[in-house]
Amino acid sequence: MLVKRILVIDNDELIQEAVQTILQMTTEWQVLTESSGSEGLMKVESEKPDVILLDLIMPDMDGISTFQAIQANSAIQMIPVILLTGKAESSELSYYQTLGLKGAIAKPFEMFNLATQIAQIMGWDF
Repeated sequence: MLVKRILVIDNDELIQEAVQTILQMTTEWQVLTESSGSEGLMKVESEKPDVILLDLIMPDMDGISTFQAIQANSAIQMIPVILLTGKAESSELSYYQTLGLKGAIAKPFEMFNLATQIAQIMGWDF
């Protein structure tokens, strides 16, 4: 079985570290991190992860702008994106899905359920 590769793009280093630690403790997945949308885009192009966990609110380039840049690049537009967001009301979730996002995980999230949530959204066996 191939190891899944997850890219976390979040400007909060504590979130990056927490997600990386919990996923590495509970799965065999490889977790990469970046702190901004622009850095994340470069990492997506070079690493081609299986899924991107993307923060919605970031200072230089927000999650929606980052997602739109991913969608505009034919080399990476097929990589699924899951938002990590504090804005996860049902109306907002519907809106995110109309944009083409794979799903959304509400912050604060339950750390020990994170891998399960990602696997369910992606349709992966876990």
